[in-house]
Amino acid sequence: MKRRKIISDGLKGITILGVASCSSSKGIVVDKQFTSDKDKLKGKVQHSVCKWCYNMPLEELAEAAQEIGMQSIELLDPADWGVVKKYGLTCAISNGANLGIPNGFNNPKNHEELLRQYAALIPQAADQGIKQIICFSGNKDGMSYEEGLENCAKGLEPVMKLAEQHGVMIVMELLNSKVDHQDYMCDHTAWGTQLVEKMGSTQFKLLYDIYHMQIMEGDVIRTIKDNQQYISHYHTGGVPGRNEINDSQELYYPAIVKAIYDTGYDGYISQEFIPKGPVPIESLQEGVMICDI
Repeated sequence: MKRRKIISDGLKGITILGVASCSSSKGIVVDKQFTSDKDKLKGKVQHSVCKWCYNMPLEELAEAAQEIGMQSIELLDPADWGVVKKYGLTCAISNGANLGIPNGFNNPKNHEELLRQYAALIPQAADQGIKQIICFSGNKDGMSYEEGLENCAKGLEPVMKLAEQHGVMIVMELLNSKVDHQDYMCDHTAWGTQLVEKMGSTQFKLLYDIYHMQIMEGDVIRTIKDNQQYISHYHTGGVPGRNEINDSQELYYPAIVKAIYDTGYDGYISQEFIPKGPVPIESLQEGVMICDI
């Protein structure tokens, strides 16, 4: 992939970006231009994007995100934090332990290794101004929700002591167990909020993934309003399919994002859809504009 020079249109004050993009679904190289509308952004929403959704080098994505007017690229490892900083971006939420989504805090066998990895990550994140690190409950594997809750609390307790010392938020993601992550334990908002209450720490909250929770629960806006105090981060995605968040899917994101910010939320809205269109950066820009209330 190669980026051409930015071309300024002096008459209209518009920035045109030339991008040779690879479609992640078809592997077809498409050379096309898109218009940067960052001057049109309203400045209320902080925009982020998850790197894993885009089949391109991080430098290319960072340059495009900067031109779109975004503030963050997330779910990065420590080695990548400096890359986005070069483009004036941050990492709104970092990757956590590398055990994978099914192997989380609900299994005591994972506690020692999880503590080792988070004990290394938390001070690094604090030193680099990374304020949030993701974590997962893990799969049930026959375990009851009640047992999983107790196990998560025990495993998280020493992690949270370190997080509180360094001012870093540990954030557990809500995922659907119906389509994408079968048997995942933290698959309903109510279970996640119980864990937040049990931890009793200002540094432990939930990542409310709108795509996943639409699949599991629906009633997205009411749930967000009723539980905003437990949530510190949001992800987007079109339902069904986890593709673009435009009118090709069932959720109306302008209303959802407005409801989020009406609660007093001042964090990030992160695009975590898998682009289906031929030019992924155009899809990303469209998602940003849809959410820019």
